[in-house]
Amino acid sequence: MEIKETGIILFCEDYELVLKFYEEKLGLPVRQRGDELAILEFGGSYLMIENGGIASANEKTRSQNAVVIRFNVHDVDSTAAQLVSRGVPVDVRRFHWGTVGVIIDPEGNRIELKD
Repeated sequence: MEIKETGIILFCEDYELVLKFYEEKLGLPVRQRGDELAILEFGGSYLMIENGGIASANEKTRSQNAVVIRFNVHDVDSTAAQLVSRGVPVDVRRFHWGTVGVIIDPEGNRIELKD
């Protein structure tokens, strides 16, 4: 098998709300957009936002969503500060193995920043 490109598909309940968050708040450029599906640049891969998911008002549990979207960044603290200035809450957590910034998208999906 030869892999040309990798992607992640995120099914959402409120397509417009989720697309706006990933595009405007997180700054992912839109590669292609339709009425119910969009493809965003995702660090050499792509993130597809598509209708058909279920939202949660709180962070989804692992049984509700066993996947975490992770952005490897150069500096969690400075990236977190940029996102907070755009209105995105980031919970920075420090561990012996490194630092992560936890973000919850509008539908309860967990996103992490890692340096």
